[in-house]
Order: sequence, then structure tokens, then C-alpha cells
Amino acid sequence: MKPLKECKILVTPTSFGKGDPSMITELKELAGEVVINTSGRRLLSDELAVMLPGMDGLIAGNDVIDRNALRSADSLKVIARYGVGIDNVDLDEARARGIVVTNTPGANTVSVAEQTITLILALMRKLPESVSATRSGGWPRIHGMTLQGKTVGILGFGAIGKQVARRLSNFDCNLLAFDPYPDNETASLYGVQLVSRDDVLAGADIITLHLPLLPETRQLINPETLAKMKQGSYLINTSRGELVDEDALLQAVQSGHIAGAGLDVFCKEPPDPDSPFLHLPQFVVTPHGSSHTDGAMNAMGRMSMDECLRVLRGEVPKYPVKQG
Repeated sequence: MKPLKECKILVTPTSFGKGDPSMITELKELAGEVVINTSGRRLLSDELAVMLPGMDGLIAGNDVIDRNALRSADSLKVIARYGVGIDNVDLDEARARGIVVTNTPGANTVSVAEQTITLILALMRKLPESVSATRSGGWPRIHGMTLQGKTVGILGFGAIGKQVARRLSNFDCNLLAFDPYPDNETASLYGVQLVSRDDVLAGADIITLHLPLLPETRQLINPETLAKMKQGSYLINTSRGELVDEDALLQAVQSGHIAGAGLDVFCKEPPDPDSPFLHLPQFVVTPHGSSHTDGAMNAMGRMSMDECLRVLRGEVPKYPVKQG
């Protein structure tokens, strides 16, 4: 095992150390060389392929870490994900190359839950339209909707889904949830009724997605599932863009079947400048920033850095990702 002082570490998350610059200072003091992604965005496969040769550790954002990129990783020992999702990492290729993959469970849970609530309220109270009109000199009487008495459906009752339910439990709304591994105790604590996926789709005024991106969840929201949703309902996605068939969602909104959507994630990020999602008032969109809070960034940064250093020291990581 190479001494830590001789190791080279690539850091790609654009927000790493923004809330606590001492992390970058500490990392540079401990490792032999630290290379920071200065592009201001996630890295694509070909870009990573150029940067990975000679790197011993990778503290990774939502970069495309596929087979093409990993083929050039001639010294890489660890991919420490700055976040939870590992759908952009080719786990089979990493395992074949003896590369340990870790993530940061729980670090961004509260921040994503808060963003989810923000998008729900912004949609129902038509906040972007109100702000825009007022700044333009108008004083419109915009008709909004209250959460009180409405039904919110949570697809995915894991860590984030539970935090969403915890916060919504004080809004006097009804809560439905579906999860393949139901937690009845927590559901009872927050007044959540655990039901089937179809019951969530049919019964909710607002549906929020908190599922990982897996083969069985890819395009979970599609023409069939959208048709099962209530007329005039809303969709929230702070999870992964690929959970939604975006063309089908656009058609459902344009037809009036779906009243609108709050989207923090997209299949292509950023979306094309002429994308209807960026211009139609029925959509409230944010730039995949649910985790960009002081608390989440500090927690993800510290956890990913510690995991990277543990592996490079020859220690067992605390949060390894199962690699098959």
C-alpha cells in the first residue's frame, strides 16, 4: 500500500469544501497531491478518462464513472461518492479492478426533504408566477392551493421519504406511501398509511418520488402511471431524472391531466435551453441543488473525504457500497 503522503486524489464535486474550506486544506496536507475539478459542472466519461491516470483516490460527484472512464484508472483504489446515488458508477467494472466504492448515507437526507417541501409549496401557491408578476410592477390576485386536507403520496419510504413525511405531518394533510420494504412503525409515528403503488398514484393530490434509480424504477412515471394519477395532481422529483419519462410528463401537463411538476433533477443536466420544462409556468425547476446546503455539503464532504482516506490507509471503510 502506497503511503498516504504519496497518494494523488481527484476531487470532482463542484461544491466540495464550499461550506468548510478547511476540508480542502486538510486533504492537501494529508495527501501527496490533490486535483480539484474547476469546470463548475459534473465530468463526463471522456473527461474523467483523461484525469484518472495516476490517481489513487476519487472523491466523486455525479460524474459519469463508466467502463470507459475506469479503463484509464491505472492506480485507483477508491471511489468515495459525495452523496448517496451510485447509478453513475459502473460497479461491476470497479469490482473487477479492485476499486472500493463508498457513499455518504444520511448526509443529505434533511436537505432533500426540505427541498421537496419547498417545491410542493412553490407549485401549489404558484410562487414563481407571484414573484415574477410582483417584480414586474403587478399586484395580481393569484389563486393558490393549501396543503391542508390534501393527500400527499410518497413513492419510496426510505430515509428521505420518512423525513418528508415527518415534516408534512404538521401540515394537516393526508399521507400515503409505498415502499417495497415497508416500515410500519415509522409510518404509524408520522400518520402515514402504507398502501400499494397504484393506490398512491390514484389517491394523491401530490406525488413525490424518493426511490433509487434501478432497472425496475427507470421511467417509473410513464404514460400508464401518469394516467392513473388524479386529474389536476402534481408531481415532485428530487431523486433522479431517469425515474420519469419526460416526454410523457410534458404531454400530461400540456393536456391538463397533471397540473404541474416540481423538478430538481432531469434526464439531461442541464436541460437544453429551449426545453419546455424551463419555460412553461406549470413547472417549477431547480438545478439539482437539493443537497446544496451548508449542512448537507459539510456532511457529504467530511464523510466522503474520510472514507477515501480510510481506504488509502488500508483501513476498512465505514460505508462501503455493495458491488455484487
